[in-house]
Amino acid sequence: MATFLYKLGRLSFRRRWWMALSWLVLLVAIGTAASTAGDPPEESFSLPGTETEQALNLLESEFPAANAEGVGSTVVFQAPEGQELTSPENEAAVRETLSALQGADLVISVDDPFVEGSGQVSQDGRTAFAEIEYDASYEDITEEMQQELFDAMELAEDGTGLTVEAQGEVAMGPAELGGAAELIGVGIAAVVLILTFGSLIAAGVPLLTALIGVVIGSLGIAALAAPLGLSGETGILATMIGLAVGIDYALFIAFRYRAELVEGHSREEAAGRAVGTAGSAVVFAGLTVVIALAGLAVVNVPMLTKMGLAAAGAVVIAVLIALTLVPAVLGMVGKRIFGRRVRKANPETGVPAPVPADGKQNAGARWSRWILRRPAMVLVASVLGLGVLAVPVASMELGLPDNSTQPEDTTQRQAYDMLSEGFGPGFNGPLMMVLQGGDGTDLTAAAETLRSELEGYDDVVATTPAVPNEDGTVAIVNAFPGSSPASTETTDLVSHLRDDFAPDFEAETGVQMYVSGTTAINSDFSQVMNDALVPYLALVVGLAFILLVLVFRSILVPLKAALGFLLSVLAALGAVVAVFQWGWAASLIGVEETSPIMSMMPIFMIGVIFGLAMDYEVFLVTRMREAHVHGEGSHQSVVTGFRLNARVVTAAAAIMISVFAGFAVTATEDMIKMMGFGLGTAVLLDAFVVRMTIVPALMGLVGERAWWLPKWLDRILPNVDVEGESLEKYLKANGKGRDALEKEREPASVS
Repeated sequence: MATFLYKLGRLSFRRRWWMALSWLVLLVAIGTAASTAGDPPEESFSLPGTETEQALNLLESEFPAANAEGVGSTVVFQAPEGQELTSPENEAAVRETLSALQGADLVISVDDPFVEGSGQVSQDGRTAFAEIEYDASYEDITEEMQQELFDAMELAEDGTGLTVEAQGEVAMGPAELGGAAELIGVGIAAVVLILTFGSLIAAGVPLLTALIGVVIGSLGIAALAAPLGLSGETGILATMIGLAVGIDYALFIAFRYRAELVEGHSREEAAGRAVGTAGSAVVFAGLTVVIALAGLAVVNVPMLTKMGLAAAGAVVIAVLIALTLVPAVLGMVGKRIFGRRVRKANPETGVPAPVPADGKQNAGARWSRWILRRPAMVLVASVLGLGVLAVPVASMELGLPDNSTQPEDTTQRQAYDMLSEGFGPGFNGPLMMVLQGGDGTDLTAAAETLRSELEGYDDVVATTPAVPNEDGTVAIVNAFPGSSPASTETTDLVSHLRDDFAPDFEAETGVQMYVSGTTAINSDFSQVMNDALVPYLALVVGLAFILLVLVFRSILVPLKAALGFLLSVLAALGAVVAVFQWGWAASLIGVEETSPIMSMMPIFMIGVIFGLAMDYEVFLVTRMREAHVHGEGSHQSVVTGFRLNARVVTAAAAIMISVFAGFAVTATEDMIKMMGFGLGTAVLLDAFVVRMTIVPALMGLVGERAWWLPKWLDRILPNVDVEGESLEKYLKANGKGRDALEKEREPASVS
């Protein structure tokens, strides 16, 4: 493979303008397809194989009007202490707000809470709510619609002393998916790249090519949104991962290209060698990321599957750009791949003179030598440190965010609290009992039996009358728990109703009962995540382990890589729990309210971080393997790997951390903020503690045994040659081997 990539790199360099034009044509074609594509659908939440999914499917088929696409908001009114909303003055103020909302843009219905029997006024008369429905989807929400809602709410507040708050999609306002996050990430990445390369032009190569890849990926998702059912949220992960790996992969190619120039090769030869060696590592690093992301399909949650596949597609684009467009752009920049100071000191070639290997005692070499002098102590200290960070995982509580986790000063949180105060803590998360009757069953009588029995439960404070479908075969009964939606008591109630109550109820009435609602959905989602965790981990780690055995022709190196990943991801999850659940230093990244950890977070982090962690493993250890193949001892090969690649791996990690940190700091969505923080922390720990510290310590302890592979396995495994051994043979046969380097240096020029 290295030989093929070498030829591809030279071809891309030689035909650089045609290669750039090809990518430009592809960009325009995908952009045209995206501009003519239909609007992306709304993300429909589904959990195949669960009771929640059965209930939702039944509701969709039997109550189509109630499940029609649309958004809304709930406006909550509360009178001052000692007053009632039903007083003439307060009722008039409420009706003024409702009347204004009737004429608001895209509003199709507004509830009247004062209608007798509506159940929308609390028993003490202080609190009431009205449901507002809009003829719009989530993507249609604008700031103008949100402002109209707030202006109407102020009408009831002016001069009356009423408190008016709102929750729902329109009250939340239009989605903010990125923007500032990407700008922050790109800005920090630019600084890191300038420090790494010492040249503004060289720093721009990875940024430019990565941004082209992200744009192509985003436009591709937009073009495929309608036919494949990809929502606007699908591309969040693709943008985040695509930008990070796109910069990293281009960085590795460009860095190796400069190293080959310093060795004395011509520009075209340096491009070919860079793609043949570093490009091989890019291919296999990209494959591990793709395996991890595409493997999210095992979880069997359509939303996660789409996000994973879209992000995997973005990684594939990043790999292809690194192998083709990056060498083409390197050909265009010429001498400017080095900084002005280097070009001034070497006016003929524009390339610094090569320095003997024993003279290059850079920070990476010094760091690795320091670790190799005391590997056991470093290993124990690093593992203990990660273990301490992982301790909070034992207290992790899983759930899905709702308005109770919003900051206290937001209208969504205040509306949630007012409804809890006026109607009970369980009002914000009613349990939905979906009844399905068979032939000869009396659904009305069964519903009354259900209500009678439920109202005898201590944790059920109220039920609603049954709402049947047109032919009377399906009905809905809502039950309001006395406890909050996220509480253990409500979760236990759901489990009891499903496991104990429902079978007895069906035996008694002949009617089948499904339990749905917020708490039931959270419970099912958490169970799906837990059930999929072990199979997913086995699939992803197993496939990547096989891939790394092929790359490194070793058993211990891939095993070390997998165990190190588990340490870093557990420590990162511990940090997520400490910040988002316990509230430690939460205000530093704008987290105002603690909340349970999203149910998808553990499996999501495992998928994404495993792929990214293997990037650093492949880039760092392939240089060690390359040095070992060319005759260096076990310790010296570790030093060589760090001397040549520690700087670029450090820069790549800093870039990826900055991209994720941008999302963590600027995102307004809890999910995006938690994802950004978790991924950034995991990359920080994996790159600097596991790969840069634990890896050399372990390699120093095991010595030559690190490269041990059973002979029988060595014979049957294909040779993928990431270290470029076959490439060296090919070059030697064509008069371009190491022994011909001195002759090549004389005419070498980058002019």
